[in-house]
Amino acid sequence: MSQPIQSQGLAALRVQIDALDAQLLQLVNARAKVAEQVGEIKRAEGSPFFRPDRVAQVIEKITQANPGPLKNEHVASIWREIMSACLALEAPQRVAVLGPQGTFCEQAAIEFFGSAANLIYCANFDEVFHATAAGTAQYGVVGMENSTEGVVARSLDLFLRSPVHVVGEVSLLIRHNLMRQSNSDAGIEVVMAHPQALAQCQGWLSQHLPHVERRAVSSNAEGARLAATNPAWAALASERAASQFGLHIVHHAIQDEAYNRTRFAVISLPQTMATPPASGKDCTSLVVSVPNRPGAVHDLLVPLKNNGVSMTRFESRPAKSGQWEYYFYIDIQGHISQPHVAAALQELQGLCAFYKVLGSYPVSE
Repeated sequence: MSQPIQSQGLAALRVQIDALDAQLLQLVNARAKVAEQVGEIKRAEGSPFFRPDRVAQVIEKITQANPGPLKNEHVASIWREIMSACLALEAPQRVAVLGPQGTFCEQAAIEFFGSAANLIYCANFDEVFHATAAGTAQYGVVGMENSTEGVVARSLDLFLRSPVHVVGEVSLLIRHNLMRQSNSDAGIEVVMAHPQALAQCQGWLSQHLPHVERRAVSSNAEGARLAATNPAWAALASERAASQFGLHIVHHAIQDEAYNRTRFAVISLPQTMATPPASGKDCTSLVVSVPNRPGAVHDLLVPLKNNGVSMTRFESRPAKSGQWEYYFYIDIQGHISQPHVAAALQELQGLCAFYKVLGSYPVSE
């Protein structure tokens, strides 16, 4: 008895897909062999293996040439993973992130480096900075700022004395999910998460779980790991963390602000990666302090205004000197190599008692 025409058509299409998959595999491996040769040349020259500007150029070129029907963002994801796998053949990149597995920090690192990166999981951001500065990791990824709760103060403090600089950033849409061993919110005694996550969900928690203890832990994924050990505990974390620790998501996306984003900074020692070249859409971050005199803070803004430089962030942190002195963290639009930015910073430096450029890097889309 012959197959229906529809089944015959499906079988033929599957044969086509299998043949195309075989061709794709050959082409990807051919690309990988060329990447290995590139790696040998880079090794001989002593040039950096990972070039995020080159990754961005390749992805932009590919997406501009994309005829469809695949969406550009999907093409970009595919090519980022291909390039990450090829880079792993040249030289696997060691990247320190906040652990355990399942953190948003891990997700940001994968988005920037691809899933072939060798991730080193750290207990806190102090360890991420230390691992990167000591060379245990070539790069680190740390939280910098949340659209709801503001800056990650510990990261700012660590930048002050660390020799690392910022070479890139990732902006993630953050969705916090309530998860636990059972698929119900009955009987929850403790909800655990990073302090920022607890703050970002405080409205929902106050309304739905008003009498439940909120316990701060080192990361959301650590909260998920702990929730997997006790049926009375729950966590606020990503879907990735729920999958990692075998938890049920009882409530999805409970953050108080629907458009809740976090900026993550990619850090490295300058000798590992120099300041990335200007991309046309860049940010320069710096930290300064000024003498404690009337009008000193106002004077910081004058060089920016005189040179047509826009400031996008201005944060203060206590200097912890006991003298009511402060460090000011500033983000400005533009790259340090641009003449008007360089002129503004040179003028600004002359006004400061302390001055340090934290990085000049492409902004995340």
